[in-house]
Amino acid sequence: MNHDARTNATPALRIIPREQHVISRKNISKAALRVLYRLNEAGYQAYLVGGAVRDLLLGGHPKDFDVATNATPDEVKKLFRNSRLIGRRFRLAHVVYGPEIIEVATFRGTGEEEGEGDRHIVDGRIVRDNVWGSIEEDAIRRDFRVNALYYDISDFSVRDYVGGMQDVQDRVLHLIGDPETRYREDPVRMLRAVRLAAKLNFRIDAAAAAPFDELGPLLADAAPARLFDESLKLFLSGHGLKSFHMLEQTGLLKFMFPATARALKRGDKALRALIEQGLANTDARVAEGKSVTPAFLFAVLLWGEVRDLAHTWITKGMEPVAAWERAATHVIGEQCQRVAIPRRFTLTMEEIWGMQPRFEQVQRKRVFRLMTHPRFRAAFDFLLLRAAESPAVRELGAWWQHAQQLPHETLAAALSGTASGPAGESAAPAAKPRKRRRRKPSSKAGNKSDPA
Repeated sequence: MNHDARTNATPALRIIPREQHVISRKNISKAALRVLYRLNEAGYQAYLVGGAVRDLLLGGHPKDFDVATNATPDEVKKLFRNSRLIGRRFRLAHVVYGPEIIEVATFRGTGEEEGEGDRHIVDGRIVRDNVWGSIEEDAIRRDFRVNALYYDISDFSVRDYVGGMQDVQDRVLHLIGDPETRYREDPVRMLRAVRLAAKLNFRIDAAAAAPFDELGPLLADAAPARLFDESLKLFLSGHGLKSFHMLEQTGLLKFMFPATARALKRGDKALRALIEQGLANTDARVAEGKSVTPAFLFAVLLWGEVRDLAHTWITKGMEPVAAWERAATHVIGEQCQRVAIPRRFTLTMEEIWGMQPRFEQVQRKRVFRLMTHPRFRAAFDFLLLRAAESPAVRELGAWWQHAQQLPHETLAAALSGTASGPAGESAAPAAKPRKRRRRKPSSKAGNKSDPA
């Protein structure tokens, strides 16, 4: 592939000296520095590259550090006893220091000249790519210009071959090369554009976004397991709400979550409120360092279609429990063809959905049985998210929130011999909660309960 297919201009090196950028070694992990120095001392070129350099320039504190070098994977393996070679599609080395892994990749070549390694392309999509090259070739092989910046440990400068430094300053994402060609090579790059723009608060260059609608269907060719990983990065990294909005704006949502796109297209404002609040709560939990679970996230995203299908089948005479089970199975089956959600999460999703109609049953035995369910907290948080659906659902959430605060005996007495709903006076908990609460209610819905 010629240079023009990769970038609009021949790589032109710009060196940004130490005094003109903000990167400091104190913000680089000791493990990454050890790898860089050892490669240099052994006579190899070695640079910190990619997202870590980008984030350091933006004042962030990256957790992952990648190294690019002219040493081959086998040479890296010989140099570091604490390393292992991984990958078929992209052969590289992982150097392990305790819990930290430094990824070391050999400079990728363009394949214009014969060299060590091999590349295999099917229908424009790279399925194997192990052609080694120079740092200039490596730069134009990367996806976005902001990810093609190299930090040189020998003089603490930043090397920029494709204009990435300007993009960092302008807060824009330009794709390197022809967008259509690059997306056909790897359709997941479209999702990466959305994720990076949301994470960095950048805009996507118009030329980079233009092919999304036409090439979005290519995401169906990506491995569903890979799309699951991309979904977690989009929604569970602290910028899920913005990622969701960008997926909608760019038209990619319907290719990743068709059921969600269909339900929202019906103009369901309550569903939009549920999804946006669920994602906002998840972002808040990530910011606070609290745990989050994919099960709750996917239950939120797919709720609209599950609910509507279940109600349709119930209206046609199907027994409610069977209708909810069938709806959940149908929606999950369709979604897993796009995004491979592991069974341990889909089981929890089914439980969260299936418990929603059970909240309407406030007879004594059923209330206490529901409260002891291992997924009660997740399902209750989900019920609170549904508050915008109707005043009745909002009242139901308030009833269960208050019920959890009551002593067992008080709640049992209030429920004894009644079959009224939350609005019924006899069933509504009226006693004040004791100071030492047996179960603390959720102040906001979120991903709290599922340890899976």
